[in-house]
Amino acid sequence: MAWPVQFLFRGLRTVGLVLLYYVFSIGITFYNKWLMKGFHYPLFMTLVHLGVNFCLSALARRAMQCWTGKPRIILTWEDYLRKVAPTALATALDIGLSNWSFLFITISLYTMTKSSAVLFILFFSLVFKLEEPNPFLILVVLLISSGLFMFTFESTQFNMEGFIMVLLASFIGGIRWTLTQVLMQKAELGLQNPIDTMYHLQPLMFLGLFPLFLYNEALSLSASEKLFRVTELSPLLYSLMTLSAGGTLAFGLGFSEFLLISKTSSLTLSISGIFKEVCTLLLAASLLGDRMSKLNWLGFAVCLCGISLHVGLKTYYSKNKVPSIRQLSSKGSELQLPLLRQNGDKCEDSAADDYDDEEEEQEISLH
Repeated sequence: MAWPVQFLFRGLRTVGLVLLYYVFSIGITFYNKWLMKGFHYPLFMTLVHLGVNFCLSALARRAMQCWTGKPRIILTWEDYLRKVAPTALATALDIGLSNWSFLFITISLYTMTKSSAVLFILFFSLVFKLEEPNPFLILVVLLISSGLFMFTFESTQFNMEGFIMVLLASFIGGIRWTLTQVLMQKAELGLQNPIDTMYHLQPLMFLGLFPLFLYNEALSLSASEKLFRVTELSPLLYSLMTLSAGGTLAFGLGFSEFLLISKTSSLTLSISGIFKEVCTLLLAASLLGDRMSKLNWLGFAVCLCGISLHVGLKTYYSKNKVPSIRQLSSKGSELQLPLLRQNGDKCEDSAADDYDDEEEEQEISLH
């Protein structure tokens, strides 16, 4: 009876983690779109989110330190500026441009265009030699790019400015996730724990996005009655509360992604992401009235086929001993622990019991 109970427990745990990921991922997409209708300062909103993320990750680090009794990792300034800064800058631009695009495009177009990030992730993975060259990758590229073309072709709600922003965000997102993968696989940095990674990224992300905010929004925001020219306290508190709520959702999204990977696998996150896109489009069509033709839906289906093929190929070749992320760390060392644990925290008896399952769990997703 122990085996069926354990299997049922794992199934329920996986479903719960996927639903938690859906709540934060879909929730922040619709929340940011709703907020942009009355608050037209997406870069400032992103800066507030980064500040909230930093505070929450700092509190989480303090709680973990009190719980384990061990000090958390703090990088030297040299490692911080040389190795973390590029990832932080790419992440800030990806998130900032994505939020900025909500001023111009629908959630449907945003969701579909962001799906093209797989192409750029694939490209930079090949450049950084994190992905093995394969002829099937040409088919993946053709499916995703043709699906994106069909989705945007003669779309009644198409906006070129917003589309270019999301496409640029997807391109930078390819750099972002590739650099994040390289960053977290370097065992000597000690950033395998996502809370530590988020804690170190947020300040540099803030500094990287702040000049763009000064150039584009600072003057108009200073003259706006949303924050700095308020005549009553209640509108100011309302703006701060809504912005902080978005930051909390952003923190929950990042944490739920890494939690899902560490407790299940990167494949689970990738497959969950495919169905999440379907749920997002269906909700956008039913709740927000986004209009999509049959050709648009066909393009979306073709794009999903390309993403699914990519996920299947990664799974097939990982099981056939194609070098994984763990074998590609800078000094050849392996990541031997789940993302939510520190090096050396795992007991030997637990490792022996769960070794086979955790072979896949250690993969870091490029979703």
